[in-house]
Formats: sequence, C-alpha cells, structure tokens
Amino acid sequence: LFQIWINLPARSKMVKPYFAMLWNETIPRVVTHTGAARAEATVVSGHLGGAAPPACPPDSWAANPANDVSIATLRLDPGASFSLPPAQPGTNRVLYFFAGSQLTVNGATAPPHHALHLEPTAAAELVAGDACELLLLQGRPIGEPVAQHGPFVMNTQSEVQQAFADYRRTQFGGWPWKSSDPVHERTEGRFARHADGRLERPAKPA
Repeated sequence: LFQIWINLPARSKMVKPYFAMLWNETIPRVVTHTGAARAEATVVSGHLGGAAPPACPPDSWAANPANDVSIATLRLDPGASFSLPPAQPGTNRVLYFFAGSQLTVNGATAPPHHALHLEPTAAAELVAGDACELLLLQGRPIGEPVAQHGPFVMNTQSEVQQAFADYRRTQFGGWPWKSSDPVHERTEGRFARHADGRLERPAKPA
C-alpha cells in the first residue's frame, strides 16, 4: 500500500475541498508481452502508454498536463520488458524498485529496494530478471518552499501552525460519524460518501 500526497502551490492551498473516488474498475492498465512474459502498468495519473485515467480534482497539480504528473505501478514477470516513454524536460522522474531482485534499466543493473532517478527526456527500457514491482512518480517541481508537520503541508511554519489551530477549532467542518472509529456493515460493500451526503458505488460490470 502506498499513500501518496501531491503538494499544491501557494495559490491553491486554500481552495475548496474536493473529493473524487477512483474505483479499481476505472483505473486503466497497460499490458505488454515479451514472448510469454507479461508486464502491466496500472496508471493512476498521467497518460502512460496512451492510458487516460479518470479526472483528478480540478485544483490538483496533476490536473494541468503541463505539470507532467504521472503515477503508476508496474509489475513485470521474469523476462518481461516495459518501455517508459520520455517525459518533458524539467520533470522529476523517480522509479521505486520495491519488489524483486533482478532488473536492468537501459542495460544497467538496478539495485533492489532503491529509488532510481531517471533522466526525464530519455526513454527507459526496463527488463526484469525475476518478478519485479515498481512505483513510478514523476512531475514538474512546484518550486516553492515546503513546511510540513503531520498531515499539513504549507509554505511556512506559521501557516502550518495556523492549519493545526483551524483543525482543533473546527475538525475540518465536523466529523459526520457517531464514533471516532466507524465500522460499516459487511453487507454495505464498497461505497464512497460525498460531502453532500450522496453515496457513490462502483459501476456493476456490463
């Protein structure tokens, strides 16, 4: 499980909150084969391999294609290869090799359990010697100061302290559940409850 937070520029720190549910069924996969060996990219953000994931929140840094944000997980069978196309100049591109032990990137051996900083403007040819899993994170830097504490990411320490004060005062608008650790009935299945009370459930297969 990866929990990924994307920062916002100062102009967007105080925008109206927005929630979007990305159901597993709506997240595109890009599958390639090297003989019988299979590689699969699950594309959460960006347009890797021509995939177009569901829209992200409108004020997200990822909402503007010029910011070149891409988030994807990659699974490669032994002997499988996968080609990452070039990114835009000035983009930061990091590949986290978190499972497996034998991987080459453009012919160079990649050490397992490491973050690989890739040259963004060059394609990256991945070849797995054994079963490998990787996380791709990329995007253009915001280029602003970062002050972070707990779940709050602002531009200055005084802004972080103000965020803590706002949270203590309002609990971010109130907690809608009867307890601090709500548990739902198993019969509820998967659902998302929006701020307006609307319930959303994944679409049933056709």
